[in-house]
Amino acid sequence: MRQRPLPGTSGIVRTMSLLGDPVLHSACAEVTEFGPALDRLIEDMFATMYAAQGVGLAANQIGVGQRVFVYDCPDDEDVRHVGHIVNPRLVSADGDEFVGPEGCLSLPGLEAGTLRYDSAVVEGVTSDGAAVRITGTGFFARCLQHECDHLAGAVYADRVTGLRARRLRRAIRKTDWGAAALRD
Repeated sequence: MRQRPLPGTSGIVRTMSLLGDPVLHSACAEVTEFGPALDRLIEDMFATMYAAQGVGLAANQIGVGQRVFVYDCPDDEDVRHVGHIVNPRLVSADGDEFVGPEGCLSLPGLEAGTLRYDSAVVEGVTSDGAAVRITGTGFFARCLQHECDHLAGAVYADRVTGLRARRLRRAIRKTDWGAAALRD
């Protein structure tokens, strides 16, 4: 039996959109065309995510304003979850809320304690249009919520409050890309 190649092995690593890029702050459009172009986008997203050593990536993080994200993320029991979802909807986020470290490929090198639920359910479709429901707990639930936020035009820094927010803004200003990102 022929083994299926890992996602991203034939993809092209694309340029990452950084905080301040308008595509990160706008809600993404529903995907309406399924086919080779969508498959190529997903493959490139995996390649880009792996090259950046991330656990999730939304399409707008590579400048594409469509509702798609990919993930390769463990949960708190070290079970690895790998896949993609098109036109996702966060249908539930519940359970205990906790503040945990969160980073983002669009805010490279930074992280801040961010409040998230420890359980999440996302529904959507695969690249071939098949319905899919993804349930995550712990770190994987954090990833699902984080990527859904991206597609709604938000980044984790938008959720950080108080002293953590002030520290994060200060750290952003010290980066090469951060001064322009905070001018708004």
